[in-house]
Parts: sequence; C-alpha cells; structure tokens
Amino acid sequence: MQNKCCLNLLPVLLLFWGCEKKSTNSMTEPSEYSAFGNPQRVTIQNYNDHAMEPFLTRDGRYLFFNNLNDPAVNTNLHYAERIDDVTFTYKGEIGGVNTPALEGVPTMDRHGNFYFVSPRSYDSTFSTIYKGSFSEGQISNVTLVQGISKQEAGMVNFDVEVSSEGNTLYTVDARFGMTGGPQTADLVMAERDGANFRRASNSADLMRNVNTSALEYAAGISSDGLELFLTRVESLASTPAVYRAARKDLQEPFGAPQKISSIQGFVEGATLSPDEKSLYYHKQEGGWFAIYRVTRQ
Repeated sequence: MQNKCCLNLLPVLLLFWGCEKKSTNSMTEPSEYSAFGNPQRVTIQNYNDHAMEPFLTRDGRYLFFNNLNDPAVNTNLHYAERIDDVTFTYKGEIGGVNTPALEGVPTMDRHGNFYFVSPRSYDSTFSTIYKGSFSEGQISNVTLVQGISKQEAGMVNFDVEVSSEGNTLYTVDARFGMTGGPQTADLVMAERDGANFRRASNSADLMRNVNTSALEYAAGISSDGLELFLTRVESLASTPAVYRAARKDLQEPFGAPQKISSIQGFVEGATLSPDEKSLYYHKQEGGWFAIYRVTRQ
C-alpha cells in the first residue's frame, strides 16, 4: 500500500502499542466486572503461529481468527474446528478471501454472512469492511460493504462485529495521524439497509456512555444485543484491556463499561461463546499472541 496520508501502518492497525490518546482529560476509574474467571489458554492443534481476533460461529462449530498483524508477514484469515471448549483442530486458511493485503477481524451472523476487514482497496474507496458467504471453510461472493465509511482520508474502520441475526454492524471510527497510530477511536453502529448498511441515526446516543477520550474498539455483542464487550486503551502508558457494558433494552444506551477483572495483561478482541458462558480473547505472552478464554457461572 502506498504511503497515503497516515495509512502506511494499516497492516498493523489492529495492534496499538505506541498509540496516542485523544486528549489529556482525566477519566473516572471504571468499576470491575468479576463474573468471569478461570483464564485458560486455548489449544489449536496442528497450528504453531500467532492467533489473534478470535470469533466463534453461532453454532459453536468453528473458531475464526487471523495470524499476526505485522508488515513482515501476510496477515490472513484462518479457521479451526471445535473439539471442546479449549481445544480446536486447525483446518487451514479460509478459502476464497485471503490476498497479499491484510485480512483480519472475522465475524459472522447465524445465516453464514461473513464479514472481515481488509485495506486492499482503501486507496481508492476509503473503505475496509468486506462481506461474503461462508460454507465449509470457503467464502464466496466477496464484496465491499457500502454505507459504513465516512469517506474521509485518514478515517479507518479497522474492526467489525455483526449481530447474531445479521441486522446490525458494530465498527470503529478511527482517525490515524501522521505518526501512524490512531489518534481517536470510537465505536459506532450501522443498520442493515437492503444488501448494505447505513449508519444508525442514534448510534452516538446508544454509545454515549461507552465512547470516551480513550480508544474504544473491538466490539463483541451478545445474541440479544444487550451485552457489549470492547477493548479500551486508556493512555500512552497503558496496555489494552477488555470491558463489558450492558443495557436492559435495545432502545436505551449501553451503561458505563466495567473492566473484566480476570482478564489481565495485553489483551484485545473479546467474543462470546454460543451459550454466552465463556469469553474468548487474544493475549500477548512475551511477544507471542495466543487465544484465551474465561468463564462465568
């Protein structure tokens, strides 16, 4: 990719060490959510590379993920089949979707509509979110999702999550500066509009307690839309952490996020299991990224 504006670091836009704060405003320390516990590392049999950005299919059969986000490697989408809650067997790269550009952040609704992020056409479209149809390890009919991008140079939607029924997308508006890192990052919502999506008119209101002067990204949503998981980076001196926000009704805003106390270290990208009793995420261990899970009663 050409060095266009600040986007020369798009191949690593999912990792945020060296990122910038939005402002120097102080923030109230959030309360913690302690229902999850017992962190366990997930084993992907016959796979010995980095594993990041996990997503479990709605039937629990497959684990989607991408390898390391780094300019030195080709970041692609992979999948593994479930053996048990913490053991999967590697099936290979997802077919029909990977290119020499970055492909990452997989998500899928219960109808097999698959979404991911790639900067493959950003120079000409200012867009990064793609969709296709998943079946037995293959993606067909890959197309760009219209109606999400703000169509501004330097603004990047570097994450995507789709609701279970497929009618809502959760993504992030991030402004990248000349230093390469994101200066701002806020979660936004989009609603299905025929074959594409349009930004929800009440997105800012629904996320008013979630978005702050920190960086918020990597949404994961419960099947009923009432529980939201996200990653937040508070400042230059802090590492990413996973939070939970909840609401009682789809028409009301999410509450203030609570940090999940059992998820420690450099962690990002949380996703729920189908029964919503487990939360999966990736964690950095001495320069290596692996998938972990915590469980709740």
